[in-house]
This record gives sequence, C-alpha cells and structure tokens, in this order.
Amino acid sequence: MPFDHRAFLKQLTQRPGVYQMFSEQGELLYVGKAKNLRKRVSSYFRSTGLTLKTRALVERIGSVQVTVTETEVEALLLEQNLIKQGRPPFNILLRDDKSYPHVFLSSSDKFPRLTLHRGAKRRKGHYFGPYPSVQAVRESLNFLQKVFQVRQCEDSFFKNRSRPCLQYQIKRCTAPCVGLVDEAAYAEDVRHTRMFLEGKSDSLMRELEGEMDAAAREMAYEKAALIRDQIISLRKVQAEQVIEVGKGNVDVIAGAIAGNIGCVHILYIRQGRIIGSRNFYPKIPLAANVADMLTEFIPRFYMGAASGGETPAEVITSQPLEDSKVIAEALSRHAGRRVRLRADVRSTRTKWLQLALRTAEQNLAGHLAAKQNLLQRFESLKTELNLPALPERLECFDISHSHGEATVASCVVFDTNGPLKSDYRRFNITDIAPGDDYAAMEQALTRRYTRLQKGEGKLPDILLIDGGLGQLRKAEAVLAELAVVDVLVVGVAKGVTRKPGFETLLPAGSEKELELSPTSPGLLLIQQVRDEAHRFAITGHRQRRDKKRRTSVLEGIEGVGPKRRRELLRFFGGYKEVERASVAELMRVPNISKKVAEAIYSYLHNE
Repeated sequence: MPFDHRAFLKQLTQRPGVYQMFSEQGELLYVGKAKNLRKRVSSYFRSTGLTLKTRALVERIGSVQVTVTETEVEALLLEQNLIKQGRPPFNILLRDDKSYPHVFLSSSDKFPRLTLHRGAKRRKGHYFGPYPSVQAVRESLNFLQKVFQVRQCEDSFFKNRSRPCLQYQIKRCTAPCVGLVDEAAYAEDVRHTRMFLEGKSDSLMRELEGEMDAAAREMAYEKAALIRDQIISLRKVQAEQVIEVGKGNVDVIAGAIAGNIGCVHILYIRQGRIIGSRNFYPKIPLAANVADMLTEFIPRFYMGAASGGETPAEVITSQPLEDSKVIAEALSRHAGRRVRLRADVRSTRTKWLQLALRTAEQNLAGHLAAKQNLLQRFESLKTELNLPALPERLECFDISHSHGEATVASCVVFDTNGPLKSDYRRFNITDIAPGDDYAAMEQALTRRYTRLQKGEGKLPDILLIDGGLGQLRKAEAVLAELAVVDVLVVGVAKGVTRKPGFETLLPAGSEKELELSPTSPGLLLIQQVRDEAHRFAITGHRQRRDKKRRTSVLEGIEGVGPKRRRELLRFFGGYKEVERASVAELMRVPNISKKVAEAIYSYLHNE
C-alpha cells in the first residue's frame, strides 16, 4: 500500500527533530534532521524539482517516523547517532573507522622516548597529531632522529644495553642508555624536538642560531658545526613546505562532484604546519551539490570514528554551508570545546583551501578514470547513442592556436582500459588562413584517416569532434571523401552556459541534438576524452610556438623579465633544472616571490 503522505503531513509538527524513512518491509532507508519537520518532510513529496536520487528514495517509502527535539543542534546530534546505528543506504556512509596515528613523546622517563602511537592515549606524555598515515609519522620520526637524536627504541631494549647500538654509530642517537650523554643535554634535545612538533620552528631556529654563535665565540667549533647542521636541516624542511607556515590546528575540507560520485579531500594543519591529507569518496545518493555533500559529510566524519576522535579548533570548507552555525555548535558539544566552521578565509588559509580544492578535483578525475568506472561509462554511452554493440575505441580531435599562430591539431584515443597514449597523434597545421578552425580540422582529419585507410592503424568506433554543427559537417565530408565507413561521428558542442555537464551531442545523421543528464556516465566519458584532447592540443601548440619564436621558454611567463631569467638560469644551471624545480625551490631564487614562482611552475607544467 503506497505511503499516504498527505494525511501524515497534516498532523506533523513544525518543531525541530529527526525523521526516519522506512520501506514497506521495514528497512531503514534514510535519516534526516530538520529545523521544521513538516516543511522539510513535505519537500520530498512535491510534484516538481526533485532529483532522480530523491525520487528513487520517495518511491520506496512505506512509512516515516519522527523524533521531536528541543533544538536543531540536538536533532543533528541524534541524526548522527541513528546513522551510525542503522547505516541507512541513502545517507552518506564512511567506512574507514581506523584511529589515526600520532607522534608520542614520553614524559615519565628520565630519558624520554619518541615513537609512533595509535589507539587510546593512556600513557603519560605528549601526543602530536593526528597524522593522516603511518608513513607521515615515520617520515617525521626519521627527520627528528637525524636532527635531534632523541631515542626511539623500546623501553625493554633501552634498559638492557651495556654498549651503544647501531643508532649511535650512525649518529641517530646520543646513547643515553650507557651514559654517553648527560641528562641536561638530553633534556635540551627533547625540548627542541617538542618545539619542532608544536610548530615553533621560527623560535627554534632563532634559538639554535644564538647557540651556534655562542659556541663559535667560545671556540667550541665542533658543537657549532653540529648546531649548524641542525639549522640547515630545519631550513631544508621549511623550504620544502609548499604552503607558507600559518598558525593553529585546522582541517581544510574541499569537495568535488561528478555525476553521483564525490570526493572529499581533507588537509590536516597542526601547529600551523601541513602534516598530510586524506581522501574520501562518500556515497552521495541525495547530495545535489558540493555544499549538500559537505553538510552531510562533516557531522558524520567528526562525530563518528573516522576522524580518529580528533576535532580541530577550526574547520574550513570549500563552500559556505547553510547549516554552518548548527554544525559548529554540534561539533563544539561533541568535542567539549569551541569549534569554528568557516568558508570565508584569507591569506595562508586561502592558499590551504586552494590546495585542497585542486587536490579534490584532481583525485576525483583519477577516481573516475578507474577501469571499473570506465567500463560502466562505455556501457552508458552505448545506451545513450543507441548503438548495437559496445564501442571499443574512441578518437577525439581538437584545435589549438594563439590568434592563428602555430596551429596544432590533436588526436587522442581511448579504449575500455582508458587513454591509449601510444596511439595519440599531433598535426602541425600549415597553409591555411590564420584562425580558420574548419580548414585546420579538415587538414588534420584528412592526414589522420588517409594513413588509417592505408593500414597504419585502427579505425575508431566513435569519432568525437570538439565543436558545433560546422565542425561536424566538415568531418562528415572528409570521411565521405576518403570512403571511411562504420565510424559514428559525434559533435560535442558546449551548452548555452558553456559549463561542464551541459554539453549537447550532435550525432551524424540525426536532425536533433542529444542532451544527456549531467550525471550520465556516458557524458562523463565524453567530457574526459574531450578534456584530454584539449590538453594534448594546448601542449603541442605551446611547444611549436616556443620553437618557432626561437626564444627562451621563460620569456612567455608574465612577470619574468631578463633579470629574473638570468637569476633562474644562474641558480639552477639550465632550463631543464628550472622545469624540474618545485614552487618552494623556485622561491629560493633571488627576486622570485611566491606569486611569480607559482606562475613559472604553472606555465612550465601546463596548469
């Protein structure tokens, strides 16, 4: 019997609370919270404006149960408890509940120990973290062992030594186990280690510089050299930081969505230092956009076990959340202290946010390229284009030039395993009017399919042309002239908004455009292939343009004049070394600011 939502809504309260949706068989489908229960639940049963996922949920509803709360914050807390208990299929579910690793520095030992820790914090000492992975902890421990030589051995091993172990021989430990270092000197190493882990690198550097100068004045040159090496190591770590050092404990959360697949990237900042990051690919059955996805994800993450029980003082999101105040209050209650939720940030926090957002988008693209997802998209494309068999090979052409200069056409190839880069081709276009994309497309297609007709490669099942009706007709004419048959030509035209997800397809022989849903796996495949053709064409165009101009590649970078070019080449020794340098390494060159370094890096890596 269908659920009578009209009768149910008439008697439903307008107070805050939690609603649970069940199937006719009693299966829990979805749990949600509301500031106004009647208004929120009635929104599921309106006649228009529902997403496909919401309609799928509503069609399965057999009953709805509500729990009234005093406030919206109490509703949010109850919602998370019910989701953890029932794990309903239409809610975002997180499956990684392992605790996060920390760096532990003991405080009850005469000679404190530094080690990795995971689990309950029962031992007396200082815990630093959490770190996103065990590897991140081990890298930090390895660095600290080389610089400050605080012991990392087990207590049982430490108490039973009669002579120094190998760590002493390779200068990774000062051997307190056999009395080769006094307690005061060891305590100083421990203090410096703690300062580094607490993010007080600048203060630590100044202190070490003072100690080095004092040792030099006292002619204790061996001690001064040791401190000098510590300073050099610390400076190297600072230079390798991609982002400037800020302040505080912050989680930066950015999201990206393509179809029904989402990626949430969390950047962990502790004591103002980036200590790592982590990716999640939550199920997003009812999340219509990134803000909705993060609204569901953040309470579930921090009030569950996936966060490792750690909630920082500040959480920064890539989009403003409508319920940010409610979520912040709920997180504060859960953590037992104030937690701020922000989207409008400046300075260093803006750079952290940009880094997290770029990473989320990149990781989502990589996730979409996974083989199992790719095969699903090929199946979808077969259905959307009404093909008799699964297409096994796609080719896509694109044109790139700068106001008609150095025109290059690209051809990329995909099969059911992904990009087939050995079959990619570029064509340097000549003898056409500058900027004539139709003539450029005609020349590229003619050269490509003349070779294929001679047996130099395989014909595709589908030929994608990045362009509108004019480009499509030109491609059809070329294939007809070369007597190429059994290849479906499809034009990929940008929609009115020119945004991804709103493209229209123009299959050859069809009188009308084909509009696919933005969530269609087939459309996602076409976008992926087209974007790759665009990237490949731009790269070839830049290479041809730079070679034609016979000038330094660096001359095309805004803000890099003759003086900066000389400094770059003098510092690195050549163009290839400049190209291999990171942003942090570029910033070490005199007169190169962070903004200029990022511009150089982006230009040389086609970003």
